[in-house]
Amino acid sequence: MTLNGPDDFRKAYGCFATGVAVATTVGADGEPAGMTISSFNSVSLEPPLVLWSIAHDAKCFDAFMRADYFAIHVLGEKQQDLSGRFATRDNDKFVDLDWAQGLNGNPILPEFAACFECSTEHRYEGGDHVIIVGRVRRFEDRELDPLIFYRGAYHGKRSPTS
Repeated sequence: MTLNGPDDFRKAYGCFATGVAVATTVGADGEPAGMTISSFNSVSLEPPLVLWSIAHDAKCFDAFMRADYFAIHVLGEKQQDLSGRFATRDNDKFVDLDWAQGLNGNPILPEFAACFECSTEHRYEGGDHVIIVGRVRRFEDRELDPLIFYRGAYHGKRSPTS
């Protein structure tokens, strides 16, 4: 197998289906910041730890590098529009969005399948990304079917296989 470059690597990695989530925090200016992510994973049950990664060139990179707290919202299968809203580099992601304040003022989105409110435990350099590890301080599971990203497209839940 030959590694031909970042685009080929991204295409090959696209065969791994992932959930879709939105990470949110409060920037140094007090304004909410957020972005769509697919790099969300559980690290530990005791203590409850999660991780996700952010590209160095992400528009809200500085906000997350300074943040002591953040929230991860796992999106439900009917939230493709919300994923698209937070996948842009626009500054107006929260305009006309009825969000609430969570722990330490973190923006909490109105709709989600699950939400994890976290304190930042560690940050690790990982190539062109930073891996952020958070300790879960509070979570909510609304038991909605997940939004799935696979081979560059959104999908809903498929029937379980036996």
